[in-house]
Amino acid sequence: MPLPAALSCPLTLPVVGSPLFIASGPDLVIAQCQAGVVGSFPALNARPASLLADWLDRITEENASYAAGHPEAVVAPFAVNQIVHRSNDRLELDMGVIVEHRVPIVITSLGARPEINDAVHSYGGIVLHDVTSNEFARKAIEKGADGLIAVAAGAGGHAGTQSPFALVQEIREWFDGPLLMSGAIAHGRSILAAMAAGADLAYFGSAFLSTVEADNSPAYKQMIVDSTAKDIVYSNLFTGVHGNYLRGSIAAAGLDPDGLPESDPSAMSFASDDIRAKPWKDIWGSGQGIGAIKQTRTVAELVAAFKTQYDDAVLDLMRRTAPYAAAPLNR
Repeated sequence: MPLPAALSCPLTLPVVGSPLFIASGPDLVIAQCQAGVVGSFPALNARPASLLADWLDRITEENASYAAGHPEAVVAPFAVNQIVHRSNDRLELDMGVIVEHRVPIVITSLGARPEINDAVHSYGGIVLHDVTSNEFARKAIEKGADGLIAVAAGAGGHAGTQSPFALVQEIREWFDGPLLMSGAIAHGRSILAAMAAGADLAYFGSAFLSTVEADNSPAYKQMIVDSTAKDIVYSNLFTGVHGNYLRGSIAAAGLDPDGLPESDPSAMSFASDDIRAKPWKDIWGSGQGIGAIKQTRTVAELVAAFKTQYDDAVLDLMRRTAPYAAAPLNR
């Protein structure tokens, strides 16, 4: 099945930057789009809610102005993430703003609802839904999502436990629509690997947490640079949903990263009133791929580095596979 126009347009790399709670704002999204990759942000990052329309206007206008002034540039579309969970009391209000602004891509998480998909389809937008299992993938498509994001083991923030290769393979057995892969992607080689595994695009955000344009603290950016996969802790304590977090931020909050209790999976809140640190603000999310991130850069510099790595990986793969491609099949 061909990709919808919002995803088949020219891109510098086949990448969608995942929405980062708190850290994704207009500066980051605009920089991602103007670097040629799809930028995104959670609607809930716009606070108060009235700010959402201003953000959408600014992103749309600045990207259009940049494209007009740089006709040779690749300027990607953007996406807005909606948390479709009962705890999101802004969902209906934010959807009205999204429809009014005809946001090209909507990413839905923590719930799949046909009426949300219908609202986006009413103006020609597409919906990509986060899933952590093949079962959730089937339900999302049944309820009208256009594409899927396989949020697999090693992904930052809320993430599943299945290997990205296993999850993508199971989904691809029955679904030939838009499929994105997430899970420990922070290098050009990994972007290529996602496509080789059967995904249409790679989906990641932890690498962008280290960038100048990300709206997080300098300490958070530096911890991304300084950390590796061993510094990632998988827990459901902080939101009620399992996710990956930086060990250093957990320790800084006065908690034992190796002795965290379990939370109520239905809570979507803290497990205990004794915990004062807030998820995302104090307890910092991150995926396992950050060992490849060695410095703080601008988004443009980071995407350029990924592009070089990706191109080198393509050439290296061609060299490595040439003997096998030339060999006759043994049938």
